[in-house]
Amino acid sequence: MTSIFSIHTIRFIVLLLVQVLILSHINFMGYINPYLYILFIILFPIKNNRLIFILLSFLLGLLIDMFLDSGGIHAAASVTIAFIRPAALKFSFGAVYEHQAVKFSSIDFGQRITYITILTVIHHFILFSLEIFNFSKIILVLKNTLFSSIFTIILCVLVTIIFSRNEKK
Repeated sequence: MTSIFSIHTIRFIVLLLVQVLILSHINFMGYINPYLYILFIILFPIKNNRLIFILLSFLLGLLIDMFLDSGGIHAAASVTIAFIRPAALKFSFGAVYEHQAVKFSSIDFGQRITYITILTVIHHFILFSLEIFNFSKIILVLKNTLFSSIFTIILCVLVTIIFSRNEKK
């Protein structure tokens, strides 16, 4: 229990610091930013308490907002994807999720991409909708969502591949 707690605490802190100190300063082509911190929400264990998970997601988003002075948009987007994560898990993994047997490292690559993509696109759409907050600029919201989502998905997949434990030995 303590090792699992410490792994997630370290993941929380590292992703927060990487996002705030490095990734938030990337502004590729003027509008493309990776938001790797959502990997904490994506990889959080399924069997843990849902209320604690949503509170941790809120805390993560709130800390990002405090560092970036973004007024709560990261907290709102983080809580939303934490709340809808069970639906994304069920859609992506089906019966495996219903039996609470999802091990991210042993899941099919296509299912993993589907799951990461669903949560990333929803997060980014909410984030940019709240940031721009103008219905007449929906094309800008969709453009930012699309390109930042692609960048974030690639980064999330690379990080999960690099840092995954090889259990198929």
